[in-house]
Amino acid sequence: MAKPKLALYWAASCGGCEIAVLDLHEKILDVANAFDIVFWPCAMDFKYDDVRKMEDQSIDLCLFNGSIRNSENEELAHLMRAKSKVVVAFGSCALEGGIPGLSNLTTKDATLQWVYKGSPSTISQNGGIYPQTHTKMPEGEIEIPEMWETVKALDQVVDVEYYIPGCPPQPTQIWNVIEYILSGKPLPPKGTVLGAGTKTCCDECGRERKEKKIKHFYRPFEIETDPAQCLLDQGILCMGPATRDGCGGLCPKANVPCRGCYGPPPNCVDQGTKMVSALSSVIDATEPAEIDKILDQIADPMGTFYRFSLAHSILRRVNK
Repeated sequence: MAKPKLALYWAASCGGCEIAVLDLHEKILDVANAFDIVFWPCAMDFKYDDVRKMEDQSIDLCLFNGSIRNSENEELAHLMRAKSKVVVAFGSCALEGGIPGLSNLTTKDATLQWVYKGSPSTISQNGGIYPQTHTKMPEGEIEIPEMWETVKALDQVVDVEYYIPGCPPQPTQIWNVIEYILSGKPLPPKGTVLGAGTKTCCDECGRERKEKKIKHFYRPFEIETDPAQCLLDQGILCMGPATRDGCGGLCPKANVPCRGCYGPPPNCVDQGTKMVSALSSVIDATEPAEIDKILDQIADPMGTFYRFSLAHSILRRVNK
């Protein structure tokens, strides 16, 4: 029997999801033995035309990581969707927009201005030169992708069967998913979040929580914390109450607050509002002015509450 065909693609992300696959260590050989890897441009020499020539629905499984940031990301999302039977949003960026999605707080022009204006390599008589989608050169015309105004999660562009959360997904969870697929068991219902739990990170955290009232928030470097006690109880903003379990509580184990990369727990529409709700029950104040004073101690609330989930949150642009 022919091996099932596997494709992996890296859109707008840091590349950590690709490394997570390699972190399977010797099990990567089992993956290579079990699947015919037909597209993995990060690791092997495949071209987009190779995929275009494939028959539709000929790829059994596509692990698509990264958000949709530009026209190339969109094109490949549609191409991989057409060629694949099962598409998995692999990692936080594909799942919810991830870190790139934070640029939705500003505009495309503002982003380009911040990155390029005044750079020594882009100064001209007319000021900063920004990337152009088409540039004529003596050797021919150069075409580069067009950057989008709004970053989107994968399922905001194409249909997706399953989701694997994490920044990046844990290798043990990746292997569990692959092993399940190889077992031949019936696939779970469409829309299932694979390699994660059904509770919150707090439920798998080994620290003791006493739900103390908070009068002051600290950044992790500002105080020496008790490794046995809940970080939130100690005034460290930890996203555990608003984050799905499944990672094993690795960040709190390392004395670092949960960042929220596994996304919101089940039946939660918006991770940020879930965290605000959790904080509302522990703030040690009753007067609005005092509450505001305590909350003002939180550095970068948007970047903290929506670090990975802004693009998929209820906060959307008026003009998309």
